[in-house]
Amino acid sequence: MIEVVNPADGSRVGVVPHMDAAQVKAAIDRTCDAFPAWSRRLAKERGDLLRRWFELVRDDKQAFAEIMVQENGKCLAEALGEIDYGLGFIEWYAEEAKRVYGDTIPSHAPHATVMVMKTPVGPTAAITPWNFPFMMITRKVATALAAGCTMIIKPSEETPLTAYKLLEYARKAGIPEGVFEMVTGNPPEIGALFTGDERIRKISFTGSTAVGRLLAQASGATLTKMTLELGGNAPFIVFDDATLEQAAAGLVAAKLRNSGQVCISPNRIYVHDGIYDRFVQEVAERVARIPVDQGMRPDFVVGPLINQAGLQKVDQLVQDSRRDGATVVLGGRPHAKGGLFYEPTVLTGLNDDMRIARTEIFGPVFPFYRFSTEDEVVRRANQTEYGLVAYAYTRDVGRAFRLARDIEAGMVILNSGSVGTASVPFGGVKQSGYGREGSHHGIEEYVDVRYVLAAGQDV
Repeated sequence: MIEVVNPADGSRVGVVPHMDAAQVKAAIDRTCDAFPAWSRRLAKERGDLLRRWFELVRDDKQAFAEIMVQENGKCLAEALGEIDYGLGFIEWYAEEAKRVYGDTIPSHAPHATVMVMKTPVGPTAAITPWNFPFMMITRKVATALAAGCTMIIKPSEETPLTAYKLLEYARKAGIPEGVFEMVTGNPPEIGALFTGDERIRKISFTGSTAVGRLLAQASGATLTKMTLELGGNAPFIVFDDATLEQAAAGLVAAKLRNSGQVCISPNRIYVHDGIYDRFVQEVAERVARIPVDQGMRPDFVVGPLINQAGLQKVDQLVQDSRRDGATVVLGGRPHAKGGLFYEPTVLTGLNDDMRIARTEIFGPVFPFYRFSTEDEVVRRANQTEYGLVAYAYTRDVGRAFRLARDIEAGMVILNSGSVGTASVPFGGVKQSGYGREGSHHGIEEYVDVRYVLAAGQDV
């Protein structure tokens, strides 16, 4: 068995099975065997089952939130927000199942009809991370099932309890065995079984760029279709014409979500010279007012990091930056509560050559950088292998459109710290991956385009 622990206090939360290769292969077999019947069901029938799943989970979301707090460490308010976010994907794709449209094309041949059909790609697999244990499951599963695909999921071994509860409620809703399967065990072994099975026609992965590269390389042998949502190094740019209070509130909310353990978390905070000191002070004052605590409180708190390795990484980045000349305005060390808690930290005096500027922090650390001109900050923002999301605050409309055009990211967020919802395409460029999740673009990742020529229609 795999033991699941609460990162806030190290207590045991539950256990899930550590499946061996034979058990994983049996689950893959069920996923593949269920595909023909599921793909032939009416789109409305698939949508109705997803809708029923949505309703059952929505009616019991407090229980889901409490499990998530215990195994992930995020606070209750944030867990409930994640559930609403994740439920949005089930609801959206329950409706979208009926809207996978084909085309007719003017015929190039006499007495013929040319059609384009969209067919489910086949049995699919997904590997999800620990930081959003509810939303990552619903975003992938609901999309695949709506398109007519079956899906087998491997959730993170850090946070599998939320995933198994979602599977339980899917069964209650009437989603058959095989259509939605789940396995837990040795990650490299399960990944190899997914990529090595030619019957699995698509894999969706959210996680590190290093693991994404390995999966893409392995999937090349079977030419398996992939969606990869990988690492990030998000710039957050504040121009001197921005509304400082609005920008500070957006930054703090975006940065402290899940204690900074988010791929879209602001990682490099660029502030114009003319407002730098005022903005840093505004942010530091806001951050200092947010409590650090375990998550079972009704208000927003900064929770623990997920494990000891995560804590050590964050602290090492902070200490390296301090040694290289950075100033610690706030925090800068593990919290007095002990365990996996880290003080929300504000750093100034950073430059682009420091390690923290090139590394995804994954912790509650605000690293500030100065800039002088728009051209300069765009060049520096793009000076990374990643391209997931970028944020910018400005009231100049022309500048906003230039930033949307010139910044190399799959998502450019202007005058807001909020990114996701079910109706928008989520994904990155460069080493942040490829493919999109959410919106009508997301379901297109789970279908094949089939051209049909129906000739011989003489009358």
